[in-house]
Amino acid sequence: MITASYLKNTLSEEFPPQECNIFLKALWYDAKGDWESAHEIAQSNEGSQPYDRLHAYLHRKEGDNWNANYWYSRAKSKMPSYSLEKEWENLVLELQQ
Repeated sequence: MITASYLKNTLSEEFPPQECNIFLKALWYDAKGDWESAHEIAQSNEGSQPYDRLHAYLHRKEGDNWNANYWYSRAKSKMPSYSLEKEWENLVLELQQ
């Protein structure tokens, strides 16, 4: 299992760890400051709940709460009341299919 700490410790690398699935790669890009690459992954399979959940988080991080709420709704979820950092950590655990 990949932990949030492990993922954070790899951010100095040029590419995400090979053992990361597509969702963890997106979260890695996001943590590295490459929101666009993370967003491209989220958009690559719209209508799939995990992709929509990732998409919601990314728009929340962007500060576009209206759009974020739209994607949370599509993912059958609600915008969390806790920090973005906590949401990122939770997604690392949740999206390890």
